Amino acid sequence: MTSTRRDGDTWDLASSVGATATMSAAVRAIAARAERSPVDDPFAEPLVRAVGVDLLTRLATGEAPPGDLVAPVAIEVAKVRTRFYDEFFLDATAAGVAQVVILASGLDSRAYRLSWPSGTVVYEIDQPRVLEFKTRALAALGAAPTAERRVVAADLREDWPAVLRAAGFDPVRPAAWSAEGLLGYLPPEAQDSLLDTITELSAPGSRIATESRPNPRPGDEEKTKEGLDRISARWRAHGFDTDMARLRYFGERNEAAPYLAGLGWTVTGSSTRDLFTATGLPLPADDDLRMGDVRYVVGTFGSSSAS
Repeated sequence: MTSTRRDGDTWDLASSVGATATMSAAVRAIAARAERSPVDDPFAEPLVRAVGVDLLTRLATGEAPPGDLVAPVAIEVAKVRTRFYDEFFLDATAAGVAQVVILASGLDSRAYRLSWPSGTVVYEIDQPRVLEFKTRALAALGAAPTAERRVVAADLREDWPAVLRAAGFDPVRPAAWSAEGLLGYLPPEAQDSLLDTITELSAPGSRIATESRPNPRPGDEEKTKEGLDRISARWRAHGFDTDMARLRYFGERNEAAPYLAGLGWTVTGSSTRDLFTATGLPLPADDDLRMGDVRYVVGTFGSSSAS
């Protein structure tokens, strides 16, 4: 499995960035099994099983315990993050936003598991192999979308807006956009370009949800890389070849909230700690990757002020 990022690289759900989507789904499956969990994702486990990576399958099904592979903080963060995006979409569509765009959708199954209002269209954007696999796997499970689902097979480094429009997206009507777990896998300039393009495609009343880390303090990135290297070493010891630090882009970048505010979005933000407090869950102490500092950002386009 190739882990190092390079220009023009591609992937499926068992390699490179695609494998991180499968790992995230495995963690969601673990989180969904927890007592009194706010996560309701019945498709996470069977989708991981369909990808066919043995270790991830055993983790997702509970055959193998998380042990030192999946830190408690990662499982707890999966709970609050999944709930955050679920509630974002349900709030937006309840307010009348009928177009939903899930960027880098991976094994996201919201088009199949959320109770969407009648008339909602969900556009899923990802690489062709990823979307083809997920569509086929969910059909084999007998699952049917709970909204009108349209796949947008496009690389975010290419002219994905043209493919999105060709699928029926109307930039004159408001949309709800998610960039979940995405920005850290983009170079800083590509992150800005993505947010610029989303803004260009957004009618007044559109909404966006994403996460971003605060810019690093001296020594922070080295600690994060060391933490990722330790995690990767544990996975490799169990036969899963990954190099998490080399999949991410580091360095100074614009934080999402002020950048979006500068583009005309009214922005609010909550830290991971805030989400834990709102959910009534404690943030675990073993937070080597500073997940507690991640900010979850919600924006509405075309409002008169930003906060």
